[in-house]
Parts: sequence; C-alpha cells; structure tokens
Amino acid sequence: MPSLRLPFPRSLLLSFSLLLALAPALRAAPTISLFDGQSLTGWEGDAKWWRVADGALTGGSTTEKIPRNFFLATTRSFQNFDLRLKLKLTGDPKTGLINSGVQIRSLRVPADTEMSGYQVDAGDKWWGKLYDESRRNKVIAEPLDAPAADAAVKKGDWNDYRIRTDGPRIRAWINGVPTVDYTEADPAIAADGKIALQIHSGGLALVQVKDVTLEELPPTPGAPTWDKVGHPKPRDPNAKKKKATPPAAPAPVTK
Repeated sequence: MPSLRLPFPRSLLLSFSLLLALAPALRAAPTISLFDGQSLTGWEGDAKWWRVADGALTGGSTTEKIPRNFFLATTRSFQNFDLRLKLKLTGDPKTGLINSGVQIRSLRVPADTEMSGYQVDAGDKWWGKLYDESRRNKVIAEPLDAPAADAAVKKGDWNDYRIRTDGPRIRAWINGVPTVDYTEADPAIAADGKIALQIHSGGLALVQVKDVTLEELPPTPGAPTWDKVGHPKPRDPNAKKKKATPPAAPAPVTK
C-alpha cells in the first residue's frame, strides 16, 4: 500500500522556520537585581545624601533639611523594561516638602544635582503622578484614579512600585493599583536613559528603596534616544520647581 502524504503548504513551512529563528529573541529576558542589598555597586550619587542603611538604598536626612534635589542613578542606561521595587518615604511635613520619586529614561543635568526625564512621583498629593523633571517641568499624567491611588498607598511604610516602559508607552502601579498609562506623543523626547531615585529638597525626610529588580524588554526599532535628540542642557535658574500642592479652597457658603 503506498504511503499517504498530506500536503504541507510552503508558506506554513516558512512561517514555522521563521518562528524557530526568532524563538531566542521571543523568550522573556531574565529578571536581574539592580541592588545587592549591601553596597552602591551599579549606582552613583552624592555620598552625603545617599547611602545603604538597613539593607535599603537610603537618601535624605532626619537632622538636616535637604537643600536641593539629589538623585541616586544607575550607572547604565535602559530603554524598555519592567521595573519593580519597594519604596518607603518618611518625614515631618511641618519641616518642608516630603517628596520623592523614581526617575526613568533620565540623564543628569550638567553642572547641577538635577536629572532630566520622567519621574513616577511619591509623596502626599503627588502619589501616582507622572512628572517631567527638569525638562517640561510639569505633571504630564495625572493618576488614572486619584482616590484609588491614594487609598492604595501605605503612608510611612513600604509600597510596591511597578513601572513598565514599552516604546512610547509608560505604565505604573502602586501596590498593584494602576496609576499611570501614558503614551508619549513628542518624537523629540528620549526613550532611553538612567533609572534614578530622588530625595526632594525641603524638609527633614528619608526615602528608602529595596528589592529593585528589572526585566529588560526588547528595544524599540528607531526609537528616539538622548544621543539622537540631544543631551540635557544646563538648567534654567528660573525654571519651575515642584512645590507642595496647596489645600483646596473651601467651598463658598450659600444662604
């Protein structure tokens, strides 16, 4: 009896071969740790304001008001990634603004302590916002659901941050609650850069960060980079500075 041969379309064979060739690139990248829990290896910043304490990257002071914004930055750049970390912010609001944030796709500003780039914010009245630090100097994305984001925050305690960048899209979560879903429309905004932690100028405050892990995602072909769009320029001394959000005015009394 002759053997039975089933037709096998050439197009399907080519598709299968292509899938095999791309398989290594399609596999999920391993998750790496960006902090060894003991040292600042892989990070750089002002040693007066940044250190390792109690197994956490620690910025700020409980005895000296913070005169300027200070950042602890990774020594390497990233483009697309899924970043996870735990962040705790403490301080006395009576002494000044208690604020921090996680910088992404950022570079240092020449001759300054500032960094230029996106910041997923942290702090009272700022939780869950996406701020453009030392560039557009404004909030570019409000929380998707501000009451839900604020309710999710464990004030004075550890909070799980997740930040995912993929091409022009940036998403963020705090303790599993979605806070940011922003798509960059400006082709002149870089899609790569350092990851950094901020301690904001103002009062007596400490920010602590631990369990910093990152899964690097495939780069976006043709994406704008700092090398293409131009590196940060010296900061304008008249640029806006982030300030504590004033309390809402009381509603007028009607008779």
